[in-house]
Amino acid sequence: MKIVKEAIAGTLESSDLLVKVAPSDTREIVIKSEVFKQFGKQIARVVAETLDQLSVKAGSVVIEDKGALDCVIRARVQAATLRGSGSEDLDWRRLS
Repeated sequence: MKIVKEAIAGTLESSDLLVKVAPSDTREIVIKSEVFKQFGKQIARVVAETLDQLSVKAGSVVIEDKGALDCVIRARVQAATLRGSGSEDLDWRRLS
């Protein structure tokens, strides 16, 4: 999947996160989190795994985390990526 336009998903409410995606020549992940010291590696791992499942090889991804669980991180990254790709079709089997 290729990110062709800027897109966002999520909120800045407690237990949620805001995901911003934009086109880029390389894959770049930036994480801003109140709990980065405790969970930064886990957040990065979940974001990277989700992007891998969606076959995103390039794009800028900015995460503003407010204590979201892994399932919320996956859902928000998926939504932002789908919106940023301009695609309306998603192979749900890839995300199992």
